[in-house]
Amino acid sequence: MNSPALDKTALDRALRQLRENAPSWAAAPLAERIGLLERLMPRIHDGATDLVAAAAHAKGYGPDSPWAGEDWAGGPWSLAQNVTARLHVLRRLAAGRDPMPAGTVHEQGGRTWVDVFPATGWDRLLLNGYSAQVRIQSGVTAEQVRERAAEPYSGRGQRAGVALVLGAGNVAALTATDIVHKLYSEGQVVIAKMNPVNAYLRPHFERIFDEFVQRGWVRFVDGGPAEGTYLTAHDGVDSVHVTGSDRTHDAIVWGTDEHAEQRRRDDTPLIDKPFTSELGGVSPCIVVPGRWSRADFRFQAEHIVTSKMNNSGHNCIAGQVLVLPRSWHGTERLLEEIRRVLHALPPRTDYYPGADQRLQAVLEAHPQAERHADGCRILVPDITDHDDVLLTGEVFASALGVVRLPGETPAHFLRHAVDFANDILPGTLGATLIVDPRTERAQSAAVESAIAELRYGTLGVNSWSGVNFLLGYTPWGAYPGHTRQAIGSGIGFVNNAFMLEDVEKTVLRAPFAPAPRGLFTGSPSLSPKPPYFVTHRSGRTTLERVTRFTTAPSLAQLPAVFASALRG
Repeated sequence: MNSPALDKTALDRALRQLRENAPSWAAAPLAERIGLLERLMPRIHDGATDLVAAAAHAKGYGPDSPWAGEDWAGGPWSLAQNVTARLHVLRRLAAGRDPMPAGTVHEQGGRTWVDVFPATGWDRLLLNGYSAQVRIQSGVTAEQVRERAAEPYSGRGQRAGVALVLGAGNVAALTATDIVHKLYSEGQVVIAKMNPVNAYLRPHFERIFDEFVQRGWVRFVDGGPAEGTYLTAHDGVDSVHVTGSDRTHDAIVWGTDEHAEQRRRDDTPLIDKPFTSELGGVSPCIVVPGRWSRADFRFQAEHIVTSKMNNSGHNCIAGQVLVLPRSWHGTERLLEEIRRVLHALPPRTDYYPGADQRLQAVLEAHPQAERHADGCRILVPDITDHDDVLLTGEVFASALGVVRLPGETPAHFLRHAVDFANDILPGTLGATLIVDPRTERAQSAAVESAIAELRYGTLGVNSWSGVNFLLGYTPWGAYPGHTRQAIGSGIGFVNNAFMLEDVEKTVLRAPFAPAPRGLFTGSPSLSPKPPYFVTHRSGRTTLERVTRFTTAPSLAQLPAVFASALRG
């Protein structure tokens, strides 16, 4: 079947309208920008059920399925939380205050750190025990961080321009939050090209961004590679942001013909304009040996399976490689619990294009791989070859590999694990580190050294690093240092409501054990089992209620939120 002809006329018209209206957005007063976001919230609230239903249908289950919890989390709740974070910072600026409270920027161990989460009382209540710090690049002082934060609103005005957002095809909120970032952090109007995989979201986004569309500040278009190629090269586009794979980036920047590799070597790109990207990678989950209870093994198995099986593994931040201590008595116990969780989960379809072929490549490399839940989930429990298919590229589907590393002590194991993650696994978007509080206190120097040395844009300590995307305040992007010739996991950070410059990484921390058990493990908090866990018995209902609360907070809603969360 032939592809539809490229409609340049419609794309040209959309870009022309955006360019005509770009100056009015760049000059829009802060109060007006705040009002637009405030009025966005009811539209998120009112359209949330339909958006979730559309996503669930596309993935092959109903909106009442337990799996639909991920569609509430990665769709309307994530967008609402991101808008909430933007509003918090913009309202501080409108009141004449600094974007961040005094004391949140501090120097420690020769580096500048910024406490970005929790930012409000609601944060402390709903995600009690969670915290996030941003580590700033070397050589930047606390004073410089404070001066540069929220620089687009420093009074010097913003330069008008048109940004192209090439939308992701897997998680609903990604395209929407990228649009918000371009509008509010960079002051550019946006043409958003929907990915063909989730182009069904376009009418939902057009309703949510209705005021921006009516004012000529946002336009949505459909299309595949031909439309993307035309738009990226268009003189009417000033900057590009893409969420996808390194192959997508390279095809845009260097082309796909026989001269592409020569262009890369010569650094003569087809597209020479500001280009940011989030391109995923092979994300590790590193488990530090310690003294765990039976409940700890069960909880962390559910945590690890969630990090891989959320959205059927179709996440750029999915925990693809589980790194375990070879000599730890708990390694086999943890793997047994993981098997139980994989087996108990109901089957579902890997819906993303190409998943079948990628899973087949894993099975061809590992004919003895374990297949759970009617064969729809793959576990490879002992990978020894660094050239293994699970270590060299994203599977982007429901397969989890296990690597066992030496180390008789937590410190020795961490040394091996950090080197393995940094030097063997491709990509620098995110990593997860699981360590119990007793071991962290006893091995504090080794744990802090690992946190400092892991080269990832987000590091989750006892939290799947993917949660960082949901919070809005936290920068989201690859570890700095990639270039367009070696793009890795991409260049630049989005979300980042405080608009921090010189970001190196975000360290997100969560309780090792849920409430109330955390009281007895050294990680006290009020947080029960996270509702985004794939094993949460009332996760969908909880996340729906959290979404409703985030769009219009009130104390009256909290009892229902907590009652649902505690049933997990």
